[in-house]
Amino acid sequence: MAVIIPINNTYTHTNYPINKKYVYLISSIAALGGILFGYDLVIISGAVPFFTDFFKLSDVEKGWAVGCLNLGAAVGALVSGKLSDILGRKKLLMFAALLFALTGMGTGWASNFNLFIAVRMLSGVAVGAAALVCPVYVSEIVPAKMRGKMVSYYQLSIVFGILLAYIANFLLLDTGINNWRWMFSSQALPAIVFFIGLFFVAESPRWLISKNKDNEAKLILERISGSQYAATEIKQIKESYAKKPSNSVKALFGKDVKHIVLIGIVIAICSQAVGQNSLFSYAPEIFKQAGMSQDTAFLQSIIIGIITCSFTFIAISSIDKVGRKKLLFYGSLLLGLDAVALAAAFYFNLPGIFVLVFLLAFIGIYSATIGPVTWVILSEMFPNRIRSSAMSLATLSLWITNFFTTALFPIMSGGLGLPITFLIHAGICLLYFLFIRVKIPETKGKSLEEIEKMLAH
Repeated sequence: MAVIIPINNTYTHTNYPINKKYVYLISSIAALGGILFGYDLVIISGAVPFFTDFFKLSDVEKGWAVGCLNLGAAVGALVSGKLSDILGRKKLLMFAALLFALTGMGTGWASNFNLFIAVRMLSGVAVGAAALVCPVYVSEIVPAKMRGKMVSYYQLSIVFGILLAYIANFLLLDTGINNWRWMFSSQALPAIVFFIGLFFVAESPRWLISKNKDNEAKLILERISGSQYAATEIKQIKESYAKKPSNSVKALFGKDVKHIVLIGIVIAICSQAVGQNSLFSYAPEIFKQAGMSQDTAFLQSIIIGIITCSFTFIAISSIDKVGRKKLLFYGSLLLGLDAVALAAAFYFNLPGIFVLVFLLAFIGIYSATIGPVTWVILSEMFPNRIRSSAMSLATLSLWITNFFTTALFPIMSGGLGLPITFLIHAGICLLYFLFIRVKIPETKGKSLEEIEKMLAH
């Protein structure tokens, strides 16, 4: 059993003193990308009824308006893996931050529906880039002992962004006919903060080593945990790059890695298909269907944001103790049962308080389990030499799934009804539960290179 000895801002694990203050600084700034991810994803929830009236949209067009961001995010995920290998993690995140600011303003002041869709999809490109690069960056720079917690902070930043979006929507609700325009435009403020913060973080040492910049990587690793740690890490990283890194799609389906890539794709798809994004994106409308007034529905949305933030701390405190697999396993089971409860509440026309309780329970369970664990396990399970490309493919699958779930929700709820819609999500949760039990390995407490060796067998 390792002994942990506090030393000012450090602790010692296996004889390596980890500079906690520096690790927290790096992770916190990188996690600002998650705030923008959550903010951009959910800010539309409050704006939906107002831009729907402004542009005179049908249910299909409304679903397209909400879901199109996910197609842009899919494009962002598709190109960001290669671009982050070429430019570096830090530079790509700075570009994404600027794109967040510009597209927030552009969406808010679009003069017609086609321009609205085009700029919203560009905003999605920024979301896709941040969603891919932020967790990869954190996983590549943080020591194994702290990696689960630090990548989980990325999920916390996503849900904090969701909470900020709900609060912004509520505060801007009574600003007049252009309230939806101000809702979207408010995104520019956190984007600028993220851009400035990125000047204070280092580049990924693993990316630097892949570019033969060993001395720069050594300085960063030494600052994190000393010279012995740096020497050990550099040796392991170089060994993992013994096989030439490849960005080709063919390399992702080589005999030694294709099973890992396919598991990652299923994890990404199921993380979005369980139904949480429908709740996040249409929360005020769902509450209105449950019989609540508009103001009350917006206030309930803020409660969703608070619950999401609160329950994410459960994952942060437990992911490096309980493990990734158990959290996914029990999370999928509980979400399936809760989705059945939501279906029953709408089928039997139960009072709105039941809908609120079951919906908050769903969000809480997701935030404590599948939400943060997905980003952790995806960021650490792929071998170094294909990590960026494999992460691109996994997050591409994630965003395409997200598009279909959010775009189809108003169509399914209108055509099939909310009870059947939630039963479908319950079935997906059950299938994911079975997949986790059979296929997903446990990766807690292992270095990225150790995980690579474990999954190779």
